[in-house]
Amino acid sequence: MDIVCNNISFQLPHKLSITRTPFTFTTTKSRTGPYCSLQKYSTSSPIMRKPLINSLLPKTDHDHREYWKLNPGKFGRFGGKFVPETLITCLSLLEAEFNFVLQDTKFQEELSTALRDYVGRETPLYFAERLTDHYRNEKGEGPEIYLKREDLNHVGAHKINNAIGQAMIAKRMGRKSIVAATGAGQHGVATAAACAKLALDCTVFMGTADMEKQSSKVLLMKLLGAQVKAVDGCFKEASSEAIRNWVGNLEKSYYLTGTVVGPHPCPIMVREFQSIIGKETRKQAMEKWGGKPDVLLACVGSGSNALGLFHEFINDEDVRLIGVEAAGFGLDSGKHAATLAKGEVGVYHGAMSYLLQDEEGQILGTHSVGVG
Repeated sequence: MDIVCNNISFQLPHKLSITRTPFTFTTTKSRTGPYCSLQKYSTSSPIMRKPLINSLLPKTDHDHREYWKLNPGKFGRFGGKFVPETLITCLSLLEAEFNFVLQDTKFQEELSTALRDYVGRETPLYFAERLTDHYRNEKGEGPEIYLKREDLNHVGAHKINNAIGQAMIAKRMGRKSIVAATGAGQHGVATAAACAKLALDCTVFMGTADMEKQSSKVLLMKLLGAQVKAVDGCFKEASSEAIRNWVGNLEKSYYLTGTVVGPHPCPIMVREFQSIIGKETRKQAMEKWGGKPDVLLACVGSGSNALGLFHEFINDEDVRLIGVEAAGFGLDSGKHAATLAKGEVGVYHGAMSYLLQDEEGQILGTHSVGVG
């Protein structure tokens, strides 16, 4: 679920991001206030645009088209397509197909029907009345808190929004076999459900540690007809193995990513299919209180739910976007999953992004009480 706040009366700072200002990590006493209840550890790492990067980013529809002609899949210095030559043709074909279906009326109608009748959209924007009351101060002031109930989608999460869209593209391209990697299991379940609907073979790679924690998800994937393959490690290792499997059979298989990482056009596709979350939120906010939210709050793991909510509001300067990462035992402990707060720029899985790395540039493992 994503959190939407309205009727907040304090000044909201600018919120978009390309490069980070130094983060702060402080120990505080628990306290309550009109708008928050701080836990033991409080961390802040705002991400701001550099003026040079800001001047390069598209500001109008015309600028947007020209920017993407010169920089396909690039967001300033991030994104891109850092892959072996053997994958360039495959990714270019996928990009062309994706660009075509964006403008294809028939595909969009079929997708809308699937999202409505199979996925169960639109999902409610639920007013959390008791949670709202809990955070009011002694004067009765505080935010009105709403929950975007993506958990009410078919198979229980937002992942199906993207899985059904990409599976439909795969079928259009003549691919019969879908390959995916999953951590918490939700993307694997969503991919299996999409493949079951479209009569596609489905293979899901999953780390052994995650399989133990999420045995019910493994069972559900199998019930939906997917083959689940165990990989030593967690999501990072499962993703690498899924990509290796896909590269070995490019002509017949399709790698269905559920995260906004990887080579272009994979992140753009995930963003486009998940953006329905934010589009519905804007529409529902207008219906419920006649305006926009003041604050949008989402957890940031793989990033697809956060970007799905945020993308619609990126150009709204008066809407604050807050992403929350897992700090684990603390940002200086080495046991956390705060890639944006503590990561360094690098290339992994075909794209430039923030990564947790050691001094030699090797990718570090993450820690979280969650799976994946």
